[in-house]
Amino acid sequence: MKLVKLIANLGYGSRKQVALMFREGRITDADGEVLYADDKVPHAAIRIDDEALDPPTGMVLMLHKPTGYTCSTRDPGRVIYDLLPPRFRLRSPLLSPVGRLDRETSGLLLMTDDGQLLHRITSPKTGLAKVYEATLAQDLRGDEAAVFASGTLMLESETTPLAPALMVVDGPRRARLTLTEGRYHQVRRMFAAVGNHVDALHRSQVGGLALDGLPEGEWRLLDGVDLDRLFRAVD
Repeated sequence: MKLVKLIANLGYGSRKQVALMFREGRITDADGEVLYADDKVPHAAIRIDDEALDPPTGMVLMLHKPTGYTCSTRDPGRVIYDLLPPRFRLRSPLLSPVGRLDRETSGLLLMTDDGQLLHRITSPKTGLAKVYEATLAQDLRGDEAAVFASGTLMLESETTPLAPALMVVDGPRRARLTLTEGRYHQVRRMFAAVGNHVDALHRSQVGGLALDGLPEGEWRLLDGVDLDRLFRAVD
């Protein structure tokens, strides 16, 4: 792939804008030598304004999503892309959330431009566990864990019962749920089905990956070791 197209696909600008960056001498190699649009250099050796080029297609990152942000590119309010470098929103293929957290749910959100990886993570066949911490409006009544583990709970307007889910009680109004599927607003609807309401919801883990101290609103790129951890429990 030609350098102009490569850099434009990473969101640094249109092809016209990237061509101008070449003419201005802003694109160099790791030794500071100015590059030209028809040069052939390894991705890792390219610098823009002395900064290493973003990873190529296949990039995966972890975001600690705060509440109040939508997993969308078009919402008129705050969106998750506001928390990332502006060029990430312009990458082609699109950098997409892996599954979604609703506006009022915080926690671990994965994002990638690798379609096959996205499908593997979200596919029910993979059975990748997701852990949620719920704070409830009312005290737990005591039978919720058994109901959620039964594999017979039916959500309103659905025709297929939920897969068994593990629930651990953390207090009178706090519970930790481990799910292996991802239906629309699933945790909130599960508690609604047993007569309760979720006041706050946080996703703390996906597969073998946890936030591990990543501050709210911050992100980091994932590497091969992280992806091994992600799938460790299901491989």
